[in-house]
Amino acid sequence: MKYEKSAGAIVYYVNKEIKFLLLKYPTYWGFAKGLVEENEKEEETAVRELEEEAGLKGKIIPGFKFKQEWFFRLNNETIKKKATFFLVKVSEEEAEKVKISFEHEEFAWLTFSEAIEKMKIKSNKEMLRKAYEFIFKFEKQKTIFNSVS
Repeated sequence: MKYEKSAGAIVYYVNKEIKFLLLKYPTYWGFAKGLVEENEKEEETAVRELEEEAGLKGKIIPGFKFKQEWFFRLNNETIKKKATFFLVKVSEEEAEKVKISFEHEEFAWLTFSEAIEKMKIKSNKEMLRKAYEFIFKFEKQKTIFNSVS
């Protein structure tokens, strides 16, 4: 059996509400992700793939990591895939610069409920829920901290 290791980014920005970037693959809506290259850390892959697939630069938010595993078949071979996703925040200005790669058909910035509605893969919905909860706590703590200092 062949093994593949990928890393990706759940990308968001905050205006009056949290907006997530979804990319349309041929059969589903999901997040930027790609294979981890030799001598590359997962975090580096996530940031690189975001830039390659959406033309965006962002900052990984420490403390959030979501792992997925699945099997798929390609050319009569079963492949076990492991992917690690990180949370990446971009500025509102950066969010306007999306330029998708050939791998995607379109993109959308969506609220949590809009994104959940659009996605079909159960584990991606679970990952987005956990990311949303994490962001909510992270942004709330940041707001409290900034108002005190």
